Amino acid sequence: MKFICLTLLLVSGITDSISEQYEVVGPSDPVFAVAGEDVILPCSVKPNISVVDMRVEWFRPDLIDSQVHLYDDHKDKNTDQIQSYRGRTTLNHQELQRGNASLKLSSVRVSDEGRYKCFIQSESWSDDAIINVKVEAVGRPPVITVDGFDLSGGLHLQCETEGWYPEPDLEWLDSEGVSLSSGTTETHSNTDGFSVKNTIIVYHSGKIHCRVKMKHHMLETLIDTSNNRFISWRTSVILSSVFLALSVIAGLLIAAFAHKYREHIQLRNEKKRIQDEKKRIQDENKRIQDEKNSIQNEKNRIQNEKNRIQDERDQLLQSQKIIIPKALPHLRTHRVNVILDADSAHPRLIVSDDGKQVKYGNRRKEDGKDRFSENLGVLGKDGFSSGSFYFEVQVKDQTEWDVGVAKESVNRKGWMISLSPLYGYWIVGLRYGKYVARDPSYVPLSLTVNPQRVGVFVDYEKRLVSLYDVESMSHIYSFTGQSFTGKLYPFVCLGFESNKNSTPLIICD
Repeated sequence: MKFICLTLLLVSGITDSISEQYEVVGPSDPVFAVAGEDVILPCSVKPNISVVDMRVEWFRPDLIDSQVHLYDDHKDKNTDQIQSYRGRTTLNHQELQRGNASLKLSSVRVSDEGRYKCFIQSESWSDDAIINVKVEAVGRPPVITVDGFDLSGGLHLQCETEGWYPEPDLEWLDSEGVSLSSGTTETHSNTDGFSVKNTIIVYHSGKIHCRVKMKHHMLETLIDTSNNRFISWRTSVILSSVFLALSVIAGLLIAAFAHKYREHIQLRNEKKRIQDEKKRIQDENKRIQDEKNSIQNEKNRIQNEKNRIQDERDQLLQSQKIIIPKALPHLRTHRVNVILDADSAHPRLIVSDDGKQVKYGNRRKEDGKDRFSENLGVLGKDGFSSGSFYFEVQVKDQTEWDVGVAKESVNRKGWMISLSPLYGYWIVGLRYGKYVARDPSYVPLSLTVNPQRVGVFVDYEKRLVSLYDVESMSHIYSFTGQSFTGKLYPFVCLGFESNKNSTPLIICD
C-alpha cells in the first residue's frame, strides 16, 4: 500500500511539472515604431495559460543596467528600471490572465531601438523570447531656398531638412516626376536624428520637387521656377554676364602690354624656385632613407627579441614535458582548498552546499552585481596574491568548459566578455568541440587524449600559470611572463546558457 501511494505521488509530481512547462513566443520579424508614438512589444506564452502568479521581466540584453519593466508578486516593481523608461512602460494586468505579457512603450524615442528580452518565470519553469525593435523618426518637411544664379543663367536651389532616423534619402524631381541629377548630399547626425542638405542647378522653368523618404514615410515640397520673379532675375543675370564678358575682353587687352615684363620676372623667379625645390627634395630623400634604415633596424631588433622569447618558451615547454610525471607530486604539495563562491555564480548555476560542485539548473536565481550574467562562470571564495598554489578540477562528461584563474576585478556582465589575459583571465577550455587556450586570442591545442581531470598551478612571483592533464600526466598549456596585480581566484565556467548539460563540474579534494 505504501508503495502504491509513493508511486501516485511521484506520478502526480511529474504531471504537475509537465503541466507547468510553456513556451515564451514573440514576433519573428522586427517591430517598427515611430518616434513620439506608442508601440506594443508582443510577448505571450503557449499554451495560453495565466501568468498572473509568475515573474514577468522585460530587459535590454545589450545594456549593463538593463531593466525595462518588472512584474513580480502580482505588482509592478520598477525601482531598478532604466531612467529613460520611467513612466513610459505598461503591462496590461487583465491580459496576463490570458498569457499575454506584451509591453506597451509610450512616446517612443530613437534610443529605444535595439533588442529586448521577455523573460517569464514560474516556480518550476522559465523561458524567454527576443524582440527586435526598429525606430523611425519622421523629420521636418524639406525647405527649398534659392542660392542665386550662375553666369549661364542656371538657378541654384538648396533643399534641407532635419530630425530623421534612420538616415533618409533626398532626391530632386521635375514636374513629370523624373529624378534630376544633383550634387553630393551633406548628412549630419545628432541625438535627434539625421539632417540632410543638397544643392541642384536648374536651367529650365517649371515645378521642381524635393522629396525626403524612408522605408515607411515620405515628405516633399516644391518650388515653381516659372514664376515671373525668377524669369526677371535670370534675364538680369544674362545681361550682367554679357557686360562682364566685354569688360573681361577689355581687361585682357590692357593686360597684354604688361605681360612681357611680368613674364621675364616670373621666369627668373621660377628658375630659383626649381633650384630650391631640387635641394629640398634631395634633403627629404636623405631623411626618408635614414628613417627607413632606422625602422628596419628596429624591426630586426623586435624579431630577434621574439625569437629569443620563443626559444625560451620552447625550452620551458620541452622541459615541462619531460619532468611533468615527476613534478605532479611536487605540485600537489602546493594544493589549496578551493570553495566555490555561490554569490558570484551565473543565475542558472547550482553550487553545492560544500562549494565543491557546480552544475546547470533550469531555475533562474535573482541577478546580482557580483554574478556572471552571460557566461556560466563562478569564482572561488579565496584569492591568492603571492607564492604558489595548485588545485584540480574534474571535467569528465562536460561538453563545454573553461578552467583556470581570474582577477577579482574582471568584468562579469554582458555578451562580449573576452576570457583572455588582457582582461584578467588565464584559462584553457573546450568550446565547440575544440580545445583552446586564450593567450590572448584563440590558440588551438592538439591533445592526444581528452582531459578528464585538469590541474592548475600558479607561481605568482614567476608570473606563471600552467595547466595539466592529471590522468595522462601531460602538459596542456602554460602562460609565461604574465603581469599579475592583486589577488588571483580559481575560475571555472560551463560555457553559455545554451549549454544545458546538467553534469556537475567538480573541485577535486
